[in-house]
Amino acid sequence: MRAFKSWRWLLRKRNIFLDGGTSGFKMKQLPFMGIVCTVMLFIVYRTTNYQYQQTQMEAKLQPFDSIKESSMASMKLDGLPRGIIQARSDLELKPLWSTSSSRSKVDVSSHRNLLAIPVGIKQKHNVDAIVQKFLSENFTIMLFHYDGNVDGWWNLDWSQKAIHVVAQNQTKWWFAKRFLHPAVVSIYDYIFLWDEDLGVENFNPGRYLKIMKSEGLEISQPALDPNSTDIHHRITIRKRTKKAHRRVYDQRGSIKCSNVSMGPPCTGFVEGMAPVFSRSAWYCTWHLIQNDLVHGWGMDMKLGYCAQGDRTKNVGVIDSEFIVHQGIQTLGGHSTKKLLLLLFWSFCPWCSNHLLYLLQATPPESMKRHSPGVVDARSEIRRQSTSELQIFRKRWEQAVKEDKDWVDPYKRNQRRQE
Repeated sequence: MRAFKSWRWLLRKRNIFLDGGTSGFKMKQLPFMGIVCTVMLFIVYRTTNYQYQQTQMEAKLQPFDSIKESSMASMKLDGLPRGIIQARSDLELKPLWSTSSSRSKVDVSSHRNLLAIPVGIKQKHNVDAIVQKFLSENFTIMLFHYDGNVDGWWNLDWSQKAIHVVAQNQTKWWFAKRFLHPAVVSIYDYIFLWDEDLGVENFNPGRYLKIMKSEGLEISQPALDPNSTDIHHRITIRKRTKKAHRRVYDQRGSIKCSNVSMGPPCTGFVEGMAPVFSRSAWYCTWHLIQNDLVHGWGMDMKLGYCAQGDRTKNVGVIDSEFIVHQGIQTLGGHSTKKLLLLLFWSFCPWCSNHLLYLLQATPPESMKRHSPGVVDARSEIRRQSTSELQIFRKRWEQAVKEDKDWVDPYKRNQRRQE
């Protein structure tokens, strides 16, 4: 019995010894585990910080490209230190050398805007009248010379400070796609991409932008005077009692516009002759412009998708600052009908629309007869524009079909209403 108790005592003593050893070993492990945890946290921090810096770097290198394209561009620039890389530019002219007077004239304003116009020398007087309105409002002026004539503009005081781009017989959208890349115009708050045949007697760009901002518009256009020569959509006509409007009500024609209308041309629509874009809206619009479809037909019906939200709210026509669309088509030459309209408009601007109706109903004989071998440039341009419209529509439909992740927000809203 005594031997049995002694064995139990020895076993208990052994267990106590082992427990104490285990506890001691665990106590010795605590500082080591703390060091390991600290090292792991440091590694996680450094990895996360590196990933963040890499993301920032990619955004700086290619702010307007996809992640895949950005990573490829980043690899191509591995030979450069990060701090030296500048992925953006602007259209501001710089002096060849700095003087005290040039430094004093530097505009430190953070708010800049751009006016870009395709121009021909025949419209020099009208373009000058447009530009004069914008000079006092801190606008950069950019002229797209589609007739190749630049020398004829140098006698205008502001011409030396404007940016001149020359390409023979090219359209506004051709120029915009190639010279108004979002990375180049990112410093500008608003971009006015206007035609040259606009009357601006009742337009002030400063007041216009104040209204555009207060109304929360991302894409807009000034309303057209009802006496304008070319009016294609009733939503663009000025409403005398309003500051701005976003929809039109019209039961005439094939398209009925009412309260339930959710898309162009009843709401969420501006025309291509005088659009104004916010920086974000232009970023989207530039990508919408098709590189090879230079006339831009059909694109106005899709601009609402670039409105950075609901097109029925973010796209509008500003009435209190309005313009006159003269309908002068100088690119490609005048048609006979246009020449008659312009002549008549100069004497009777308020009744030119009646003449347009008569010309459409009974075209003059001179328009019916064409000498053999003589090309009617305006007819060919219209034929090309119509062809491009069909191509654009097919591309849109194909893109919608192929992009399984894209959901049309306006079709979804339409289903909810139904």
